[in-house]
Amino acid sequence: MLTIAVDAMGGDTAPKSEVEGAILAARDLSVRVILVGVEPVVRQELARHDGARELPIEVRHASEFITMEDHVAKAVRAKKDSSIRVASRLMQKGEAQGVVSAGNTGAVMATAKIVHGMIQGVDRPALAAALPSETGKPVVVLDVGANVDSTPEMLAQFAVMGEIYSRIIFRNPRPRVGLLSIGEEEHKGNDLTKAATPLLKALPLNFIGNVEGRDIFGGAADVVVCDGFIGNVVLKVSEGVSRMIRNMLKASLEATVTRKLGAVLSREAYRELRRRVDYSEYGGVPLLGVKGVTIICHGRSNGNAIKNAIRVATESAEGRINQKIEAELEGSASSKAAVQ
Repeated sequence: MLTIAVDAMGGDTAPKSEVEGAILAARDLSVRVILVGVEPVVRQELARHDGARELPIEVRHASEFITMEDHVAKAVRAKKDSSIRVASRLMQKGEAQGVVSAGNTGAVMATAKIVHGMIQGVDRPALAAALPSETGKPVVVLDVGANVDSTPEMLAQFAVMGEIYSRIIFRNPRPRVGLLSIGEEEHKGNDLTKAATPLLKALPLNFIGNVEGRDIFGGAADVVVCDGFIGNVVLKVSEGVSRMIRNMLKASLEATVTRKLGAVLSREAYRELRRRVDYSEYGGVPLLGVKGVTIICHGRSNGNAIKNAIRVATESAEGRINQKIEAELEGSASSKAAVQ
């Protein structure tokens, strides 16, 4: 049974959602969970749930935690006993095989880099988000916020990491990799995308060229690579559009459905739509490129999102994603050196 350490003090409603998610994961998945946080607070929340004592859940004390308002660099340096630092150290010592946090993204990233270090061959880590598509298969988009300025070489590294992640987590035998741009034609784009194209072509990937923003949700590619600034805008706009569509559809159904059978069918369709676009079904976003498994969740994550983030952490650890990323990057570097 794998063990996942959860930063119980990170999210907006901490430790409520973290405890709920840990209970759901320990009950429904074959996984052991260590909740890391201010012990009296975490245990008080655990005590609200009947049957929690019988589940494989442990509590580890951390005297500090990093808030969303904290200055990242200062907080990471000063708060050596923060919940995210203690959780990361548990993975470093081998007591856990993955870390999940809904806390300050910058702090989680900085802590992961300090405690675990980077995978050889990766310049910067990348956040890989799974977005829904018309095909029913999630599309992996990276980077969605770890780096606001990327180089062509970094985009090539993102492509390798995203392709491996799609292959292992979403069972795509040969993922189609696209480069996000303003047109499908190779000559369209900015200096970054034009410089990245030959690097992506040289990789042993199923690179399909440029894709546009609308192609993400159409499922034209399984992996979409972009700069972290653009990727974060894509992610936030997608969240807003998804929320707007759900609210508009709900309002329209309530205003127009009158017959009983129609109401039942419409409610079923609405629930299915919500399930397909609900961020909580995808859990968290993996931080690829750092050693060890680190999953970053939305600050507003509910219990279901935390549970699925724990599931993703478990699958990432079982799939040895980091080891495969390192091996494939080494292979790509060796091939490039041999050609030169």
